Amino acid sequence: MCPMLLYNTEYICITIFMGDDNFTIRLTGSGSTRCSGRVEIYYNGAWGTVCDDGWDLNDAKVVCRELNCGTALSAPQSAHFGQGTGQIWLDDVDCSGSERSLTECQHIGFGAHNCGHGEDAGVVCSGVQIRLAGSGSTRCSGRVEIYYNGSWGTVCDDGWDLNDAKVVCRELGCGTALSAPQSAHFGQGTGQIWLDDVSCSGSERSLPECQHGRFGTHNCGHGEDAGVVCSGVQIRLAGSGSTQCSGRVEIYYNDTWGTVCDDGWDLNDTKVVCRELDCGTALDATELAHFGQGTGQIWLDDVSCSGSERSLTECQHIGFGTHNCGHGEDAGVVCSDELL
Repeated sequence: MCPMLLYNTEYICITIFMGDDNFTIRLTGSGSTRCSGRVEIYYNGAWGTVCDDGWDLNDAKVVCRELNCGTALSAPQSAHFGQGTGQIWLDDVDCSGSERSLTECQHIGFGAHNCGHGEDAGVVCSGVQIRLAGSGSTRCSGRVEIYYNGSWGTVCDDGWDLNDAKVVCRELGCGTALSAPQSAHFGQGTGQIWLDDVSCSGSERSLPECQHGRFGTHNCGHGEDAGVVCSGVQIRLAGSGSTQCSGRVEIYYNDTWGTVCDDGWDLNDTKVVCRELDCGTALDATELAHFGQGTGQIWLDDVSCSGSERSLTECQHIGFGTHNCGHGEDAGVVCSDELL
């Protein structure tokens, strides 16, 4: 269980059991809240901090998920929440963002570091959990519900559109928004209606970051509960020489990252990828592992997009995991936004 530790603001901690060891994580420091603060872990009988070398939003995402604190909004460095004391337990943390615990991420070993406490890492999380529920719902489609002030509630569909759904799908790691159903499409919820008149640009990382009325203020009934249908597949760009908007195309399916074969790969296919990643216009459709060979699964082959699809998985292909390729044929993209 979490050790009893008191200071002048609220914090949260959670214990992760791995083999014979147990790890507890908490957020603390000056100006911290339940879902923001300096990241500290309890290991080998002592609390210690995490060095900010390489610390980024993927790392913060894992911490926020681990603490049931919603979406990662930022990954502050340089002891933003004040310097800790004692041990520095982790350095060079490198998370993909899908891990269930910070200790599952790559790092150089407990207690190994080249840092001082002036480099203590922190996180700022949205503090609001989100889930999809209702009749006919799946992990990536359903009635939108948020956990606020100790209870789950729904979102009213006044003004609800694809930009709002896009934020929800991104927040849940569910890929691209395909539709934004209204009028309790997935059945009526119960209890609170937490949000109304939500207006997202589509670029926000969390639904509470969008414009909306005050929590709990609405003029709706549950017959107006909002929903989303997401593609269910995440996409990323990786590989040697890759940037945020250029690299080897990888998709997350069946709990595993894998690549896409370049058979028939063309600019229409890359156009869909660039749009899905908010990376502007497709400039080039690279083939033959231009950004280096991936490993593991090859999820898609013979992809054929018209260019108008909202997600790569909406394009024609021969089925997940069916291919006649090797990683020497991994497909990639170059999008315009890398030039901005």
